[in-house]
Amino acid sequence: MAWLIILFALMLVISPVLWLKPSPRQQRVVRLRNVARESGVEVKLQTPPFHEARGVMPAYRWGYPQQQPGPDFVLVRDAHAAEALKPFAHGWRWRIEPLRPLSAEALARIDSLLTRLPMDAQVLESRPTALTLWWWESQDAARFATYVEDFNALRDDLAGRPDHPEEHAPRESPEP
Repeated sequence: MAWLIILFALMLVISPVLWLKPSPRQQRVVRLRNVARESGVEVKLQTPPFHEARGVMPAYRWGYPQQQPGPDFVLVRDAHAAEALKPFAHGWRWRIEPLRPLSAEALARIDSLLTRLPMDAQVLESRPTALTLWWWESQDAARFATYVEDFNALRDDLAGRPDHPEEHAPRESPEP
């Protein structure tokens, strides 16, 4: 009987420790985010750019150089897009199309990336400060690492092509 009481007491002590242990999914996501940060990608949990977004979603950002802002555009998966939006490719639609046409190389790179991205990738967004992928982190760090070089190349293709170049032009200092 004493052994049973000791065993029960040990279970009471150990059980909270087991609850604190991260799940396999949490461990995978931590490794994924660490690899992303080591690759120069900023990871944040924010409200996605959906019309009726509720809650937060992981956003992986590749920043543009400060002196070379990027264009404004938003590509959304068909599942989250209205039929009225202009189709792009492979089940993606323009929610916001860039004002200035993108280069053929940049369009081809976007098309290639969208084809390879997992189904939980919902939005590819570019703002003057960063290129952002909104997704639910379904893949592991090794698979994500295969996208990093392509996203870096896309960011480099888009850098310095803002929709409103006059807003981002270096300002002349006033003469004394």
